[in-house]
Amino acid sequence: MSTEPGPRTRRAQSQHRRSRAFVGMFAVVVGLLAVFGLAGAAASVAQGPRVTEVSVDPEAAAAASGSRLIVTTTQSLAEVDPEQVTIRPETPFEVDTSGRSVGVRFTLPLWDDTEYTVTIDDVASLGGGPTGTISETFRTPPAEMFLLQRGTDDGDMIYRTDLTGQNAVPVFRHAHIEDFRATGEHLVVSVRTDDDQAGLIVTDLDGEDGRELPLPGDGFISNLQSADRGERIGYTFSDAELDADSGRESRLFTASLGDPDAEPREIVVAGSDPRVAEWRFVPDTDSILLMSFDGSLLLTGSGADAGAATALGAAIGIDGIARGSSEAVVDRLEQPVVIDLTDAAEEPLVTPELDLGGTTSVTPLPDGSTIRTAAVLEDEVPTGRTSIAHVGADGATRTLTELRETDAVIQVCVSPSARYLAVMTAPDAVTNPYDTYRLPLPERPETRILEVADGEEVVALHGASISWCQVPPL
Repeated sequence: MSTEPGPRTRRAQSQHRRSRAFVGMFAVVVGLLAVFGLAGAAASVAQGPRVTEVSVDPEAAAAASGSRLIVTTTQSLAEVDPEQVTIRPETPFEVDTSGRSVGVRFTLPLWDDTEYTVTIDDVASLGGGPTGTISETFRTPPAEMFLLQRGTDDGDMIYRTDLTGQNAVPVFRHAHIEDFRATGEHLVVSVRTDDDQAGLIVTDLDGEDGRELPLPGDGFISNLQSADRGERIGYTFSDAELDADSGRESRLFTASLGDPDAEPREIVVAGSDPRVAEWRFVPDTDSILLMSFDGSLLLTGSGADAGAATALGAAIGIDGIARGSSEAVVDRLEQPVVIDLTDAAEEPLVTPELDLGGTTSVTPLPDGSTIRTAAVLEDEVPTGRTSIAHVGADGATRTLTELRETDAVIQVCVSPSARYLAVMTAPDAVTNPYDTYRLPLPERPETRILEVADGEEVVALHGASISWCQVPPL
């Protein structure tokens, strides 16, 4: 029998023709897709990098330094130089490039309720070709803050409000609130219980989901502070049972709010007095500036490296460190000075061009200027009035407000962006007695908020310990 193939049937021949037609059409489609793909790629290159995604958190940008605007594009980017970036209104920034993304980091908190436009010119692909311009606009939310009211009908209360003062909302109540701080995600409240025990309660910013933080023992908490970023707090602690031979006095502890089970960590600097008189978190770092009971000024870590410290000489007080800054205003025995904590360089605090009288407090601002509170003198005699002035880095001085002799200034601090000044007062101080808390406050405290630019009063609020302040009222 022959094994050679015989003639194809008509059906087989038809299938063969269809198969050849399909293969031919498939080849045409693939060819067209390749052409279109190359054309699309060529068009993309011809147009330069285009934006595919933008990430920015306006609320976080107004609350703390270090927030970022990140723009992702269609192409891997050549390095973007800071000279290519413009921000309106102006604010200091840093820029970095990684792959298809460019990030703009705001080194200071942004102003509230303000529209910002970030423009990046001459954005180039890593492979060359035409450049493009990226422009993104966003608006920060109106400012909000928390204040403390003691002795209400329902006990002590922390409330949240805006700058109108018309939208106050109670968020936390307790029978005895000593102090509180607000972080980006939490409220941390120092309280005393019914049996006079210290407690630290952490809630979210609406006052919900409260839990207690573990404490070093039975004792007293003071000088509660929070880092601007990182959900870290610190406080000084003293044992309830304390005598000349035993017990811990004014020891510094830190804790993380992100770990509900984390034990507090004591900050101990080898060879120094363990008792801490004053301290501050250093903005945008993991460091702490502290002054021990013997007057030693030390820069140390807040974590496992806390034992290593840089000695910065002797001091009699720490006035403050501006947000987004590494420069601390410190009182030396001879005069107040400004210390750059990055290299320990030091220079005298600038002298105001106008004699402010007897200065009682100095609040540093990020641009090197300061807010100074002073007793108004006439013929070198105190008048009872208090002036609050802005002193520029060059000494230029302008008075923001002057309080009458019947009102006492308790604390001065600025908003995170340094746009506003908060002045806590005791109106009619003679008839406005302090309560008997461990951190006493006047029975009728008032917090006046002013514009730093011109001293114009924005609002006067009933309450104390505004959350803008980095330290408790003294």
